Amino acid sequence: MKIKKAIIAVAGSGTRLLPATKSMPKEMLPIVDKPIIQLVVEELVEAGIEDIIFVTRWDKKPLEDHFDHSNALEDDLRKNGKEELADKIGAVAEMANFIYVRQKGPYGNGTPVLSAASLVDDEPFVFVWGDDLVKSEVSFTKQMVEDYEKNGKLMIGVQEVPKEVVNRYGIVKLKEGTNEIEDIIEKPSVEEAPTRLADFGRMILDQKFIDILRETSLGKGNELWITDAIKKYVQNGGVFLAKELKDGQWLTTGDPLNYLKATFAYALDRDDIKDDMLEFINSQCENNR
Repeated sequence: MKIKKAIIAVAGSGTRLLPATKSMPKEMLPIVDKPIIQLVVEELVEAGIEDIIFVTRWDKKPLEDHFDHSNALEDDLRKNGKEELADKIGAVAEMANFIYVRQKGPYGNGTPVLSAASLVDDEPFVFVWGDDLVKSEVSFTKQMVEDYEKNGKLMIGVQEVPKEVVNRYGIVKLKEGTNEIEDIIEKPSVEEAPTRLADFGRMILDQKFIDILRETSLGKGNELWITDAIKKYVQNGGVFLAKELKDGQWLTTGDPLNYLKATFAYALDRDDIKDDMLEFINSQCENNR
């Protein structure tokens, strides 16, 4: 079955980026001149996703407005001869069909899936965390979708991380000589971690997984964890793959340091500002030695 739907979890509060996120969703913070969430959506659209379901909360209206037409702004730009910019702004609203549902249920990164489950009944779908970026020449989601169309297996994106930070992520253990997940542990200690392969917010799930997630008990921190449901899925005999990111970079944006790293990474991809950015960075390095 073709994958045409995606669920994006955007109900987080962004407390690590306060006060910037006091009145602005963290997913709307800019990476150069596009909000984080637009970069995520562009990756999905490149993968052939047509229906995008945002799982939101009460303070995410700026995000919803971003993916709608702004007729007054577009008209004003056209009146001032800025046709190209008006077209660019208008195109954002036409990238996909956008649906919004409010998150309900226990705290945890599995809850957005259950909140939108009725909209993806009996079909495979992509599940994405709205503050995770994956910078690659070919959309990483597209790579995953193409793999799914060949093998029909559920999967999650993984990338190797330094040993000292494994306690921040879900860490996967693979069956020897394969990319099949044997075990997955949410935020293990350095001593507990079976590998350095961390999962991140790119997944392909289906109805069977939703059924297992519904029966999954709350785990660490009294939260509903996707990792716990994956573990249960595998223990029940299901095959769940780890798709390792190669020739690309997973960039988290949920804290000030990683947000800045992501911004610089995308800025250095821009021919119009790359040289000036490098000159500025080099000068700052010299001044702070």
